[in-house]
Amino acid sequence: MRLDRVDERIIAMLGADARTSFAEIGGGVGLSPSAVKRRVDRLIESGAVRGFTVVVEPQAIGWTTEAFIELYCRARTSPGEIRIGLSGYAEITSACTVTGEADAIVQVRARDTRHLEEVIERIGAEPFVVRTKSTLVLSRLVDQPILAGAAGTDPPD
Repeated sequence: MRLDRVDERIIAMLGADARTSFAEIGGGVGLSPSAVKRRVDRLIESGAVRGFTVVVEPQAIGWTTEAFIELYCRARTSPGEIRIGLSGYAEITSACTVTGEADAIVQVRARDTRHLEEVIERIGAEPFVVRTKSTLVLSRLVDQPILAGAAGTDPPD
């Protein structure tokens, strides 16, 4: 599905606050609430929008330590095998296969460095993992949803 500027602004507004009413969104994009609803329904049907969720602030729940862990896997480990092996970890916020030396990169949140160390040890014990390399996050510089910049302004032509 190809998104137009209005779709992008609707997604950006929902990304900033999924509880924004169709009337509020309509006021921001120049459409009636019913027209916004039809567009949102179409975005959901097409798969452009997968759902609506709660965003938990890690500091508020005490998970203040963040790290990226590079995974170096045994030969011929499939992405599916990595996905299955990592799916049971509450601490993992994202995981991707990547180019370069590592086979995958995992983003982890933990309560503290002791908790992080335990998670790294558990991940390292997965049968497909040969070794790991960890990088601790000191501060987040940019953390925004896709199309966040489209909410308040018109995109350039």
